[in-house]
Amino acid sequence: MFVAATGRGFKFSVIPKQLLSETRAKQGRGTCFFAVNATRRKISATIMKALVITRLSGPDALEVRDVPEPELKPGQTLVCVTTGGLNFADLMTTRGGYPGAPAPPLIAGREFAGVEESTGRRVMGYAQYAAFAEKTVAHPGLLWPVPDHWSDEQAAAFPVNFFTAYFAYWQSGMTTDLSPDANAPHSDDPSLSRSLRHDKNGALDALVRPAEHSAASRPRVLIHAVAGGVGTAAVQIGRLLNIETYGTSSSDEKLARVKALGLDHAINYKQHDYEEMVKNLTHGEGVDSVFEMLGGEHTAKSTRCLRPFGRVVQYGTATGKQPQLDLRAMYAKSASVQGLWLTYLSQKPEIMEPAWKQLKAWMDQKKLTPEIGHVLNFAEARKGYELLAEGKNYGKLVLKIRT
Repeated sequence: MFVAATGRGFKFSVIPKQLLSETRAKQGRGTCFFAVNATRRKISATIMKALVITRLSGPDALEVRDVPEPELKPGQTLVCVTTGGLNFADLMTTRGGYPGAPAPPLIAGREFAGVEESTGRRVMGYAQYAAFAEKTVAHPGLLWPVPDHWSDEQAAAFPVNFFTAYFAYWQSGMTTDLSPDANAPHSDDPSLSRSLRHDKNGALDALVRPAEHSAASRPRVLIHAVAGGVGTAAVQIGRLLNIETYGTSSSDEKLARVKALGLDHAINYKQHDYEEMVKNLTHGEGVDSVFEMLGGEHTAKSTRCLRPFGRVVQYGTATGKQPQLDLRAMYAKSASVQGLWLTYLSQKPEIMEPAWKQLKAWMDQKKLTPEIGHVLNFAEARKGYELLAEGKNYGKLVLKIRT
């Protein structure tokens, strides 16, 4: 059977295999027939390959299938996809654990690189799903030009990781040293909490700074899963912001690679309790912010790693467990736990555009480079998801959609 995709310009239909074969024999990847209520109806639809989540049972539910190309809606543009970036959110989607995802079957993927069909320019982009296909529709505001010195694999590894990492520093109040030309995001949206607002010069309100530091003191950040995609991006950005970085990972080999990127303090959490290690390394003072994506007990443990007025920036729950709060530690330190969801922030151009301006400046200076651990062919997509589930990845897992 042939299954077409749903959402973002896609609709699902089922086509008998024999009918599909007849169509291909006559026209190749061109016009196809749909069977509707036991009758035949000829429509124009060009066939492409896509990675389809057929049910919510994990990576075993993934299949590369033939689907019709998406139909453009007003305000969208079509991208011929070459590579896709695999994220933990994609794994969660296959298990039914990611909010807002349509019911299966649906096309997987939320991050991609390729060529914009209308202009011919190389682009990288972000979506909620349907990115892992030979073509996808995109909103122009969530497409960015690929640096000339980057490969398509590097481009596909950029959007989710680097925007998430940058926004974690922003929400921690650590991007305020940037030049006052709106490089730091700002918003007048009253729905944003006060701790997220910058004035029109990009300066964070002094009353909501997470901590005050002497001229000789660098802000400190603890980065969980530091050898992953967001982690390796956060280390590179932290180096540019003059942040003292602490990072956790399960592998000394991975930690050594991240140290080469600029990580200051490496913590193997399988050998040491990271809460105790942070206490010892900071002489009992703690860190100013923790970038947390584990959930469960780690939200509370991360809170106990903070300095007074510090914050935990929660951007995921990889353990699959609801974050636990240590209210006593929060009271004692006037600390906070703050959510970060790129899905939400990506809908606000007044936030995304200034962040892109700063990231692009660093990219143009060749100061940021996505770290890629594996590049897999489209047919090996399930293996990529499994590597992510087993925690065996370093940096980014990238799928080659077109070879």
